[in-house]
Amino acid sequence: MAGDGDCRGGFASPPCYAGEIAPDYFDPLAVDAQQAGDVARWRKAERARLRRLRAGMSVGDRKRAGLALRGHLLTVLRERFGDMRGCVFSGYWPIKGEPDLRPMLEELHDAGVTVALPVVETKAAPLVFRRWKPELRMVRGDWNIPVPPPDAPIVVPDISLAPLVGWTEECYRLGYGGGYFDRTLAALDPKPFLIGVGFDAARLGTIYPQPHDVRLDLTVTEAGIRGRREGR
Repeated sequence: MAGDGDCRGGFASPPCYAGEIAPDYFDPLAVDAQQAGDVARWRKAERARLRRLRAGMSVGDRKRAGLALRGHLLTVLRERFGDMRGCVFSGYWPIKGEPDLRPMLEELHDAGVTVALPVVETKAAPLVFRRWKPELRMVRGDWNIPVPPPDAPIVVPDISLAPLVGWTEECYRLGYGGGYFDRTLAALDPKPFLIGVGFDAARLGTIYPQPHDVRLDLTVTEAGIRGRREGR
């Protein structure tokens, strides 16, 4: 494969309604249970605030931001992974005002990249990833999210997108709170190349990282690369 990055096994982002299943999810093995509980409550409030902020974006602003974000992502992917032939790329199906990257998924598919979407097949368990194609007839999965049908092949992503509710320049991610992201990563070895994607206005100074939190390799918004994990 062309480029300076090697495709490796990985995972994709959690479903966007995960927080409605476990809104106070935190690592029970954390050293200080009181501190972990305080962080969980703070995060719940920040999720609500940032989702309101996102919901308040105009259709035009959201469309322009999504277009810019797709351009930055494609540049990042091509510079690091070349033409990406031989890679499996996991995206997501946008809901709740997330950036719409579906045109990029179609473009990658047309370029010979295997595209996958995450599927919840067992609650409170790691995700599985089923192959997606533009002509595929989707079905309604958990929380009514469109997903590939059960007969779509299961694949293991090499590169994964993680939609962001909030993000930090240190490449920490505020997600939806259900813990699917962390459970999935814990089940996979080697670790994936993870790219967090979201709106620039969702920047946070910190998420108060906990033992279970996973750092992204890159954070990308409509403004470009906004965080890069050292050494990746």
